[in-house]
Amino acid sequence: MTLRIAPTTDIATCQALRRTVFIDEQGVDPELEVDGLDGEATHLLAVKQGRPVGTARILFKGDVAKVGRVCVLPELRGTGMGKALMMAAIAECRGRLGLSQVRLGAQSYAIGFYQALGFVAEGPEFIDAGIPHREMVLEL
Repeated sequence: MTLRIAPTTDIATCQALRRTVFIDEQGVDPELEVDGLDGEATHLLAVKQGRPVGTARILFKGDVAKVGRVCVLPELRGTGMGKALMMAAIAECRGRLGLSQVRLGAQSYAIGFYQALGFVAEGPEFIDAGIPHREMVLEL
């Protein structure tokens, strides 16, 4: 498997992947998915054999990195692609001086996935874009 995960300036491709997963598949309102923060974020793009297959977005504020918009195309879930994408996001965060933690809002069904990467769930479940989530944190 030829897989490359790296920061990208190709936001349109990242948005297309997110549209496929969040809007088309999960039914998220397009106005909630497109939040106007893409221009200030670092975007990671996963490309397998020349085809974009996953993305994640990182917003940096003070000493906290917020990972979000993490998605992998349906046919590649369960292959380790999501883990590779998150490991790349965590590495990107560790490479920034002054960060103390990585945070994310995990869809509730995926809490175990993020816990396996070292994230800890905190606070109550909340609804975001009609989907149950929990806040999670990874101390750096």
